[in-house]
Amino acid sequence: MFNVYAYTNLATDLITDPHKMDLDLSAGVIHQVDIVFQKDCAHKINVQIWKGGHQLWPSNRGASLKGDSTIISFREFLELRGAVNDLHALIWTTDASVTKEVIIQIGLLPREIIQPISFNQLVDTILAL
Repeated sequence: MFNVYAYTNLATDLITDPHKMDLDLSAGVIHQVDIVFQKDCAHKINVQIWKGGHQLWPSNRGASLKGDSTIISFREFLELRGAVNDLHALIWTTDASVTKEVIIQIGLLPREIIQPISFNQLVDTILAL
């Protein structure tokens, strides 16, 4: 399943006060992340995705994803446990005249679908033979 979150930044969403958008996700494995930047974003709209106090994407702390007519898309394997997960996006602009919608899409599947058998289960099965 894919979860989709969209936000059109405001001129007041600056690096000193970015918009915080909660990404409500259930338990499962994040296997795909897409961030869509519309035409004329001009690399002025910035996105970071966090889990609690830890920046997940981009991985280098302090950096941000940005683009213009761009889809940033990557595979991932991040397991979320529990019914409530503290994921959120920070979104801001470096130019108050650039207000465009950014779309974040996150693919989430149960671990049993992504990884039907774990290494430990495989070893246990082999040893049982």
